[in-house]
Amino acid sequence: MLDDEEELQEMLEQLKIEHRDLDIVIDRLLETPPVDFLRLQRLKKRKLALKDQISKLEGMLVPDIIA
Repeated sequence: MLDDEEELQEMLEQLKIEHRDLDIVIDRLLETPPVDFLRLQRLKKRKLALKDQISKLEGMLVPDIIA
């Protein structure tokens, strides 16, 4: 179980890094006209997918708490 948790934690960290990197790329794309809106849309879609994956992994790592 510990190995699985460590693997999930590592995956989570990699996804967070990629998410932050996409923030930087999106910001730079917006700062340099002309803006490639198709590329911007694809990057934002990827960023949203990463956010969903991050949330899913975080949910798997946090044990359910029964109130």
